[in-house]
Amino acid sequence: MDLSPAEQFLSFLTQDPEPPDHESARRLFEWLRAEPGDTAGFLQGSIEALAERKGIQSALNVLSRIEVALGFRRPRLGLYDNALHFIGGAQKYGCTVAHALQDIFDITLIAHRNVTLEQLQDWYGLDLSRCRIKVVSIPYFDQRGTGRGVFDAGLVDLRGDNPFHAVSWESGAYDVFFNNCMLEMVYPLAPVSVMMVHFPEREISRFFHVPHYDHILYNSRYTADWIRRRWRVDPHVHIYPPVDMASPLDSCLDEKEDVILSVARFEPGGNKQQLEMIKTFFHLVRHHHRDLQGWRLILAGGSIPDNPYLERIRNWLREPGHPPVELEVNLSADKLKRKYRSARLFWHFSGLGQHDPARIEHFGMTTVEAMQNACVPVVFKGGGQKEIVEDGMSGVLFESNQELERKILALIKEPEKIRKLARGAHARGQNFTKDVFVSKVRQHFLDILREYRFADAK
Repeated sequence: MDLSPAEQFLSFLTQDPEPPDHESARRLFEWLRAEPGDTAGFLQGSIEALAERKGIQSALNVLSRIEVALGFRRPRLGLYDNALHFIGGAQKYGCTVAHALQDIFDITLIAHRNVTLEQLQDWYGLDLSRCRIKVVSIPYFDQRGTGRGVFDAGLVDLRGDNPFHAVSWESGAYDVFFNNCMLEMVYPLAPVSVMMVHFPEREISRFFHVPHYDHILYNSRYTADWIRRRWRVDPHVHIYPPVDMASPLDSCLDEKEDVILSVARFEPGGNKQQLEMIKTFFHLVRHHHRDLQGWRLILAGGSIPDNPYLERIRNWLREPGHPPVELEVNLSADKLKRKYRSARLFWHFSGLGQHDPARIEHFGMTTVEAMQNACVPVVFKGGGQKEIVEDGMSGVLFESNQELERKILALIKEPEKIRKLARGAHARGQNFTKDVFVSKVRQHFLDILREYRFADAK
């Protein structure tokens, strides 16, 4: 016997394990749109039956989907980042996603520490005016004195409870939950879940929930390879990070000074190796003083308060006889761009002397920022950097300190070669612009929303 639309819809809500095909589900929702008066009481009973059978969260997810499918409200997107409160490339990635989608979704940025929209807009030069911020506390880290700046999942005692359950519960309040910090310990409860993997930092453990995400995005082919090797899952969509720091080529070339610039977060563990850069620069100046005369090293980047690694750097620079090195901490986007425009060369050491693949640069957003300002990248040959820099055409790759010093000295002695590489770097940098990123992000999320609504997205 044929089922009535009401009976079909009840079956759609409660059947286990798979819902009907997209076209059947679409017809059921068209029935809901066409007969609102006849379905109100029926829906109440159906949702109650679903809650009893599959749990409150399943019932809430169905209600959320009905609200959006019938046009009662805009879809909600929760974007989570455990390090949203200080400057970083991954955080810029997430904020640019929010910027790209805020006219489609009601967006909440989920953080663990207070940070304002004004700060985020200043740091990344983005309009986030239609977003809001919600702070979710994680008592586990506060009680152990480790949550002042970094909420490191690597410090979690896997024998106890999962401290990130608070984020999981929060994820159930949205139609789409976007885990921007690839924190594999967060179980997604939203109807649709997306994980952005900048790199799979930890091995599979007791709190490994990545297979429960509907969509896995990745930032480079290097990262995709390690997702398969370390997490044994296949990622779905490749979207290179957004880089929107470009300046006109000729004006950049006219403003250049004898400056080597590095831009990277001052991580407490020293993963970006700024101290090694200082020592390398000191060695160059001491042994090649005539060639390096007038050259300066500038280290710029974000930092948490009371950063022990940054303090180590400052203490080292206070020692007498050290070369001219400038520290620029937590610069705004405008000030950082001026640094790029004036620097001739750019250093990135992540991966040098390292064996842990997580310590090798996964992509290299700041490398592209430098290139978009005709600042020649001289970077370690590893990870995602090889996907950006074409050695000898748009920059220089090196694998050891000795190779780095040899290539730096050769560049400094050939100003015309620097200008040629600067032009190549500027051209190459246009392949990774914010416009390209925004177009891909919007298309992906409109596809998600179209499926979620059982209809063409508006």
